[in-house]
Amino acid sequence: MTEDEIIDEGAEHKTWKGKLWGVIKVILIIVVTGGLLYWVFSKVPFAKIKFRLAHANRAWLTAAILCYLGSMLFSSWRLLSFFKSIGLRLDWRFNLRLYFLGLCYNVLLPGGIGGDGYKIYLLHKTYKLPTKKVFWAILFDRLSGFWAIGAIVVGLIILIPSFPYHLGIPLSIVSVGSVIYYFVARKFFRDYTHNFFSGHLKAIGVQSMQLLSIVCLLLAQDFNGKFAPYLLSFLFSSLAAVIPFSLGGGGIRDALFLTLARQFNLTEDMAVYLSFGFYLISIIVALIGIYYVIRPKRLEKGLQAPSEFSLTEQK
Repeated sequence: MTEDEIIDEGAEHKTWKGKLWGVIKVILIIVVTGGLLYWVFSKVPFAKIKFRLAHANRAWLTAAILCYLGSMLFSSWRLLSFFKSIGLRLDWRFNLRLYFLGLCYNVLLPGGIGGDGYKIYLLHKTYKLPTKKVFWAILFDRLSGFWAIGAIVVGLIILIPSFPYHLGIPLSIVSVGSVIYYFVARKFFRDYTHNFFSGHLKAIGVQSMQLLSIVCLLLAQDFNGKFAPYLLSFLFSSLAAVIPFSLGGGGIRDALFLTLARQFNLTEDMAVYLSFGFYLISIIVALIGIYYVIRPKRLEKGLQAPSEFSLTEQK
């Protein structure tokens, strides 16, 4: 979604074309998510996944949920860093509430403007900020997540002795890519790099907490094998989960995780249990945002009025 689409979408959906496109998007999301899940469970019977979930250690399942919740707290903190880069100094509690509302939109409301789109719309409407400015801050927040996945992937590859290529290759790609990424951002998007390093360190925290969630799901099955191949497969599947035509990444992550499991000779039902279990956890945590859908006044608590808000200009 571009910044222009975010502004225009509210008006567009009042027209028959906008309503038709909204219906088509919902249908596409349901078809893609449902179709991929059907394919996954045709390869790995759902009864096996249900059995694993039903007999999983409850303490480790709770720990997995708490780790994922922790990753969302890290993610909200990371986004706040990029907002501060453009001088937008929001109250951290309001930012956290807005973040969970965004999760709710992303995971539970197919065909809507999405969590990121709502954040941009609300901040643009409230503070009269250029939509492009907020859009790029959120985009760099997402890019930091991609960078963190790449960095952690290299670390996990070191733990896989059967990796077919010299370790210097992925290490060089990530190192050179990181340098190019920083200097391009510094050259062309200087305003968004004031908290560049702290934001990207927090991105490492986000992905690390999600990996801990997967570790907890494995421990819930009394797993005592090699963790690295499962964690690596999870990270790769997370990249695919950002594809817009799926319900919170459901189906796409499972299909890719299953495909990678075959490449790494992993237990297929364990791989699907991990991806599907993680998907269920993301839904559980996203349910927190429903509270702010029902009680929008609670969301607005801590939202400064435009007259009270001062946008710090970055030099």
